[in-house]
Amino acid sequence: MRRDAKIDLIGRVPLFAGCSKKELGEIASLADELDLREGRTIIREGERGREFFVIVDGTVSVTRKGRKVASLAGGDFVGEIALISDVPRTATVVTTSPARVLVVTDRDFRGLVQRMPNIAVKVLAAVAERLKPQVA
Repeated sequence: MRRDAKIDLIGRVPLFAGCSKKELGEIASLADELDLREGRTIIREGERGREFFVIVDGTVSVTRKGRKVASLAGGDFVGEIALISDVPRTATVVTTSPARVLVVTDRDFRGLVQRMPNIAVKVLAAVAERLKPQVA
């Protein structure tokens, strides 16, 4: 996958909304591209999260407590909270077709944040925005 395409996909993730093109490029450089078969569980509810996934091609099903809550496809993403918090996964994600994904590990991301602390500040701002109460 071209570097620019990786940057575009990573740039769609709200967690990285405040990041510059250069910072997105640094995050994208951490991303490994994987080809997965249909039926592969990439996230299991209740387990500790260590990876963040961006779906390049293919489809996945998201279930919570055994009930389907979403279907995702190219351009969608899952597991971003694993990059910043050591909490159990809130859902199970299984490929429903052959899929190509980008994967960023928490370890690689934390190393990047140590080298480029501005990314941490921008990610924290995005998290705060997500947690802000919605005013009617």
